Amino acid sequence: MNGTNEGLEQILFFRKIVFILTIKKMTLRLSSILMILFCLATFAMHGQTVEEGRKSISQNKNLVFDQLLDSARYYLETNADLSIQYVEESLRTLDSKKLRSSSETAASYNLLGDIYFYWKAYDLAASNYEIALKDLRSDSEILETKLKLAESFSLDKNFPLSNDILSPLQKERKLSHAQKVKLFELLGDNHRALGQNEQALDFYNDGLKIAEKRNLPDKVIELNTKIGEIYAQKGDASNAERFYSNSIDVAQQQSVQQEVVQNQRMADYYRSSNQLDKEINLRKANLAKVESLPEKSVDTLTTQALNFDIADAYVSQKKYVEAIPYLNKSIEVASEAKDLETEKDALQRLSEVYKNVGDFDNALENYQKYVDLVDILYEQKEQELEDVAQFNKALALQQNRINILEKDRELTENKIEFIEKEQQLTEESNRRQRLIIYSLIGGLALLVVTVFLMYKSNRQRKITNNLLALKSLRTQMNPHFIFNALNSVNSFIAQSDERAANKYLTDFSTLMRAVLENSEKDFIPLSNEIELIGLYLKLEHARFKEKFDYTFQVADDIDAEAFEIPPMLLQPYIENAVWHGLRYKEHKGNLEVKLAKKDQDTLLITIQDDGIGRERSKALKTQHQLKRQSKGMNNVSSRIAILND
Repeated sequence: MNGTNEGLEQILFFRKIVFILTIKKMTLRLSSILMILFCLATFAMHGQTVEEGRKSISQNKNLVFDQLLDSARYYLETNADLSIQYVEESLRTLDSKKLRSSSETAASYNLLGDIYFYWKAYDLAASNYEIALKDLRSDSEILETKLKLAESFSLDKNFPLSNDILSPLQKERKLSHAQKVKLFELLGDNHRALGQNEQALDFYNDGLKIAEKRNLPDKVIELNTKIGEIYAQKGDASNAERFYSNSIDVAQQQSVQQEVVQNQRMADYYRSSNQLDKEINLRKANLAKVESLPEKSVDTLTTQALNFDIADAYVSQKKYVEAIPYLNKSIEVASEAKDLETEKDALQRLSEVYKNVGDFDNALENYQKYVDLVDILYEQKEQELEDVAQFNKALALQQNRINILEKDRELTENKIEFIEKEQQLTEESNRRQRLIIYSLIGGLALLVVTVFLMYKSNRQRKITNNLLALKSLRTQMNPHFIFNALNSVNSFIAQSDERAANKYLTDFSTLMRAVLENSEKDFIPLSNEIELIGLYLKLEHARFKEKFDYTFQVADDIDAEAFEIPPMLLQPYIENAVWHGLRYKEHKGNLEVKLAKKDQDTLLITIQDDGIGRERSKALKTQHQLKRQSKGMNNVSSRIAILND
């Protein structure tokens, strides 16, 4: 509910802005700009930035379009000029592409036709309905617009053209019941205007049957009256009164307002058929009902007019004395209501009545008032004619602007059509070239795909081979170490040191189990490698206690679980230091293995010994030892090369 109130306040505020702009004679273009600024302000009030509001308007052009048409409808009955300007502006909000066969365009021209229809510019209404029909796609809207177009032609007295539109619609099954009644009523009106009363009666009766069956009381009243009028015109009093009475009966069931209107029509019939007593009685009854109604509740009937009609009937009967009070009442009420036309007629008739009864002074007095009023009415009529001419000129100018807009639209459509044809020709001429280019590109793409697949296959083969090689290298264990480890066990047993042999064998089996478990892995956590190196150092030191001592240090700031390393990568280097550096030393040596953090992602591993040195170690080695050493170090180099590939 709050949202509805806010929207209503915004619309009212917007209309206030437009009204001020109209007073100052500013163009509607400026009012459109202010409308957009108003929308932006509204967005800001709801917590949006101006930029967001501008984006929202850009994305919701339909909202602006609908607001313009709503404003046009709001002013339709009060300000034709402003209403038409809103419709014109609504057409400008549509881009050229959308203007082509769009429902929005049809809605604008349909509303424009409604505006002209209301202001009785039926020729302009018809031209705009015809434009709307070009773009309408909905069957119901097409049928409704055709009926409005036919009615416009009929009211413009172009009856044959109206019938040309209506006749095919008689077979249309999609018409609603109300539309069918409207169709037959219009056909009846047209044939009646052409003097074809019998055909008119047939159409009116067809419409009346549907209206009665489908309970459309307003149309039942209207069609009964029109049928009664035709019978009255033919002099068939019986049928005329019957249908007039039917219309009054239905009107009584609807409202007092409708009843008094139908009573007035029946009274007019009594006047035309010279049934003056019936006319006077009916008009008096009608006058009483009108006086009991709220003021201006029946636009077509006024008490001054009813009083005049009663007096006029008395005058027709030469009952002048009875006519005088009704004429005086008519003049009094007409003067208060500023109904100069009725007051003029009543003064003229009252002057004639006084003359007929021999009261010449009152006759002259009322005649003078009548003459004065005629002069005023003459000036008023001249002004009204000038206003009508200006109004019609303004409507024509506005329609010309809209026609120019329509021509611009057609020109734009022709340009677009020409460009599209030109593009089609260009596309056709370039089609073969594109086909050749696409073929070449396809061939090249096929070649690239083939090369890529070959490369990928070779790469995969290489990776597979490397994995096999790496797996083979990982599973290799220095046979010299195993052989010597077993000799050490044998030596411990020979020295009857069974406890030392068992402990050595336990540590050796733990190391071998870990090596075998990690043989399938490319990388293991650094913590596992530290454990393996620790076991290996322990075993080697147990064999060569008299040859070296060792220290194994891991920096405290190293997260051993965060780093990964190839399994048993350091073992060959440590073995090399023990077997070829420290084992041949005369005095006891030292071996240091240190792990330190170089930076966040890099470790520095140092293996340092104070053995006999490389040159002397080479001199002491046998040919078998040289071969084993080379193989062990080559194993490590190969593993690193494969992992880095």
